[in-house]
Amino acid sequence: MERPEGIVDFTPDKNLFPFESRWFDSSVGPVHYIDEGDGAVVLLMHGNPDWSFLYREIITALGPDVRCIAPDYPGFGLSVHPDGYGYMPAEHADVVLELVEHLDLNDVVVMGQDWGGPIGLDIASRVPDRIRGLVMANTWFWPADDRTMKVFSKLMGSRPVQALIMKRNFFVTVVMKRSLQTKVSPDVFAHYTEVLPTPESRRGAAVFPIAITAARPWLTELEKRVAQTLRGKPAALVFGKKDFALGSDATVARWRREFPEASVVEIPDAGHFIQEDNPEACVTAIREILSLPAET
Repeated sequence: MERPEGIVDFTPDKNLFPFESRWFDSSVGPVHYIDEGDGAVVLLMHGNPDWSFLYREIITALGPDVRCIAPDYPGFGLSVHPDGYGYMPAEHADVVLELVEHLDLNDVVVMGQDWGGPIGLDIASRVPDRIRGLVMANTWFWPADDRTMKVFSKLMGSRPVQALIMKRNFFVTVVMKRSLQTKVSPDVFAHYTEVLPTPESRRGAAVFPIAITAARPWLTELEKRVAQTLRGKPAALVFGKKDFALGSDATVARWRREFPEASVVEIPDAGHFIQEDNPEACVTAIREILSLPAET
């Protein structure tokens, strides 16, 4: 599919993002994704307020022998911003599942960070026979009961901060920028700001922090389904410890409880956006899961 109409007018720098853009005609409109390499399949799920660009170094490092698929949720990156869409995580999961089934992906390793964790796990737990293993980084999938997350959701969902997110791209220019532990160039950071050029284009970024508490019923059901369908899957956990909310010892302990056989790597100098801070650790974790025998 050629670049559809109605997509944000932004073209990634080929030196930074040397991948072919593809669009899937989903039930809510054109969804942008990257499909690079040929081999074992890795589905790379982003969070807020970023897009498939976040995985560029991981895709490059995995090389041509791994098939990397990285979608942009509606309202993010180069995907459609649909009318009447709620931008809630359950909706994003439905759309990406359409892509998984359209591409008929099997033997898939799912990597998720931030909201990419619960969205990826929702998909995986609905089609567990398609799933080979999991790589999770600075994320969660249960109802937010941590005080830090609740306060963050309430603050980011308040009227003044919502106005800042919508009018001034606050979630990118302040929240994301201050969360990065590595210094990225202005050209790199422009790929996060310029895909959200208008207040309306930032609606998805504004909804996600509200969803931390608003999506509690969905997360409650997801936690139960993950335990029923995915607990035996191979898993690797990679957590940047300079993440004030999701890098805590309590979060890592919760993951260990749910996936007791998972390998765990904790990186003291990495933060929430571990794909920028330490992509090498993510690549190692993905290759670890790919090295294990696939289920027959």
